[in-house]
Amino acid sequence: MSPNRLLLASFLLLAACSKQPAAQQDLDGLDKELTAGIAGNQRDPALTAALHDQIMVDPALTQSANANVVRPPSRPDPLSIPPDVSAGRPDGVTAADLKPTPAARGDCPACRKAQGALTLGELAARQAPATAAACAQAVSYSAGWATRLPADVPLYPDARVREAAGNDACGLRVVSFASGAPVGRILDWYNARVTRAGYSAEHQASGAEHMLGGTRGDAAYLVHVTPDLAGGSAVDLLVR
Repeated sequence: MSPNRLLLASFLLLAACSKQPAAQQDLDGLDKELTAGIAGNQRDPALTAALHDQIMVDPALTQSANANVVRPPSRPDPLSIPPDVSAGRPDGVTAADLKPTPAARGDCPACRKAQGALTLGELAARQAPATAAACAQAVSYSAGWATRLPADVPLYPDARVREAAGNDACGLRVVSFASGAPVGRILDWYNARVTRAGYSAEHQASGAEHMLGGTRGDAAYLVHVTPDLAGGSAVDLLVR
């Protein structure tokens, strides 16, 4: 091969090695066109606006996005009660602590009075005689009242206080609590406590609602027990 032809072949090989594939050249050109604002885009105002303008968001429509997606609530439901995980667990009560409750009477006017009471004060006012109703309606609310019950009518051993109220002017204590024990066990426990302390005991029932109440001189008590939907029992205890 002549020197001139050899030199020409060398230049052709170098040019071929340095030249990028056609596909790569097309991609590079497209990238430059989209990002560098070359003359092609500058001639197309719609494309330039679509690439460079700020994205617009309608706040009203963002609230309806993913409307069918299940997500947790923004705050707890104030009316919800967590499941009672202690229902059925040992409460420390022995057979010696129980006394069979007298058979319930068929009618329970006290149960009807308790229905619809929205506050402990209203519940106490409905159960109290007319002379004590004003005192019952003037109760103050604090969990501390649950620690100021008389020793003869205390909280059930596994009680979990939900609400408590009281009024020292009339010696009234009202406590709402939950227990893992069934209704019958709570009634038998309170029946043993109050009768050993000299109180009378009368049992009334209406369906699933039970009332155990009695007096000792000027003192009185009332235990309102119903099955708790979460398990165990829900109890309202009134002592005066």
